[in-house]
Amino acid sequence: MRIVVLTGAGISAESGVATFRDSDGLWEGHDVEDVATPEAFERQPSVVHGFYDDRRAALAGVEPNPAHRALGRLGDVLGDDFFLVTQNIDDLHERGGSAHVHHMHGELRSALCRGCGARMSWTRELSDYPPCPGCGVSELRPDVVWFGEVPYGMDLIQLQLTRADLFVSIGTSGAVYPAAGFVQYAARHGARTLELNLMPSEGTHFFDEARHGRAGELVPVWVDEVLAGRSG
Repeated sequence: MRIVVLTGAGISAESGVATFRDSDGLWEGHDVEDVATPEAFERQPSVVHGFYDDRRAALAGVEPNPAHRALGRLGDVLGDDFFLVTQNIDDLHERGGSAHVHHMHGELRSALCRGCGARMSWTRELSDYPPCPGCGVSELRPDVVWFGEVPYGMDLIQLQLTRADLFVSIGTSGAVYPAAGFVQYAARHGARTLELNLMPSEGTHFFDEARHGRAGELVPVWVDEVLAGRSG
C-alpha cells in the first residue's frame, strides 16, 4: 500500500511551535503581510530577516512529539511506499526520525540566494546580510515560500498523489491552497482518504474518514494500525 501524508501546523503546535495564524490573524504578533510576502522583504528586509532569525533560533527550544516520531517509524517500514509532504518549515519531522521529507513551503534552516538561486543549509542569522557561500553576493533570504510564490515540487507532489492508495492529512486547516485541494486530487485518482485533526477542518467533508483529537495521540494509534495490517 502506498501512503501519502500531508502535515500542517497542528502537528508541530503540540511541540510548542507557533501556528501560522492565531485567532487574531497575526503570526507571533506580526501581520502576515509584513513578514511573509516578497513585497514585505523588498520593503523592509531587516524586519523580515529578524522575524525568521527569531523563528530559526526558537527551534532549539522545541522537540518532536509522538506524532512526528510515529511518522518516522512508518517511513522506516514503508520505505519508497511512503511520501511525507509538509507545509511546516520546522525540522521536527527530521528530528523525529523521518529520513525523507518534502517541505513544500521551504525550511527555516535553509537559505536561498537571490543572486545565483542556490539553496543551502543555514542555521545562523541572516539579518547581518552574509554573502552567499557560492557566488559571494549578499543576496540571501529565508528559504521560505511566501504568499504569492509557488510551493516547491508541486509536480512531484501531484505525481505521488496519483499513485497513492491512501492519503492522510494531519493537523491542517483545510483552508490554504494548493494543499487544501490534495484530498480531492488524491480521491479522483482512486485513493482512500483520512483526516487526523484536532477538530474538523474546512475540508473534512471531502474525506472518507475523519478522526479528531490531538495528533500526538491519534497518529501513533493510526500508525500502529497500518503496521499491524502489514504483519497480519
